[in-house]
Amino acid sequence: MTTSASRLSSLDAFRGFTIAAMVLVNNPGDWSHLYSQLEHAKWHGWTFTDTIFPFFLFIGGVSMALSLGRLAAEGADKPRLLIKLAKRAALIFLIGFLLNLIPYFNFEKVRIPGVLQRIALCTLLAAPIVVYCGWRLQLAIIAVLLTLYSAFMLFYPVPGIGAGVLEPGKDFGAYIDRMLLDGHMWVQSKTWDPEGLFSTIPALCSQLFGVLAGRFLLSGLSRIEQTVWLLLAGLLFLWLGVILDAILMPINKSLWTPSYCFLMTGWALLIFSAFFWLLDVNPYAAVREAAARWTRPFQIYGMNALFIFAFSGLVAKMFGFIKLAQPDGSTVSLGRLLYAPIRELPIGALNTSVLYALLFNAAMFLLAWGMWRKRWFVKV
Repeated sequence: MTTSASRLSSLDAFRGFTIAAMVLVNNPGDWSHLYSQLEHAKWHGWTFTDTIFPFFLFIGGVSMALSLGRLAAEGADKPRLLIKLAKRAALIFLIGFLLNLIPYFNFEKVRIPGVLQRIALCTLLAAPIVVYCGWRLQLAIIAVLLTLYSAFMLFYPVPGIGAGVLEPGKDFGAYIDRMLLDGHMWVQSKTWDPEGLFSTIPALCSQLFGVLAGRFLLSGLSRIEQTVWLLLAGLLFLWLGVILDAILMPINKSLWTPSYCFLMTGWALLIFSAFFWLLDVNPYAAVREAAARWTRPFQIYGMNALFIFAFSGLVAKMFGFIKLAQPDGSTVSLGRLLYAPIRELPIGALNTSVLYALLFNAAMFLLAWGMWRKRWFVKV
């Protein structure tokens, strides 16, 4: 049996799992009290939080391969298809840019890069590769892109710093970002951006690895064989990530180093293969039905992923922006006011911070569930 459907329950569940994780780590009650796995690695290394963004790109790549494979089989006009994908990328970029503008609309200092902006750029750059290139050429493109990225990062002499310095703000990617985006980068650093332009090159490779996985799902192999090969590929990519960490560049999310690209693709393949087996492959009907019930919340989340991503970010910003007057004449943000009774619970600062994030997540899920019940699916 082959996988010909362009929509898989497993892919929706994986997407929903990733959205839920994103909402969790982006909305703690107190940013000064975080479990280590719920914040990004300080620089080199990785945490659970560092898996989320590459999962989005991998999922986007799988979805592109499945949808474009179906459209190609139906004889879709390729240039028109590229125009459609370009419009989609432009809209995603605009949504991300508007989220950065809100609430002050300061165009002189607004941050131009961002998560949605990088997703848009990767979609735009991946589209012609997916439409016009076979899997062998796609592999070759990935190899060339990662080689060029590594060569510039390790050997190009950054003015005033030198070559191969992989410290915050001193790498070649940060040098490029300062030249092109000065004054419009991540406010916490101002000299470099975790979603900068140059590191978008290996991020694109993360998406293209997802495209290759999606193409593999359209192959003539049985679903059981596909599951086994996805699992083995995941283990191989994990091994390659560890090897590259030792011999090339450290695992680093902000730089999106090749070791990080391979390691995160490995985890994505392993988790997706687990969802794929449970929801789309498992020959035991009772087990498959039970898995469908337990993962239904993730599937519901995944069906309106972009909307929840953007709306949760907007709500979080409004919670910080809206100020309410207090009896003593001071003001407090709406977010702080909502967190206050939770903070008083006798469970420790780390746990109250997580509890707030879980409650915020529950509120976003209720919205997604209501949209699912109404069959409202926001497509971009």
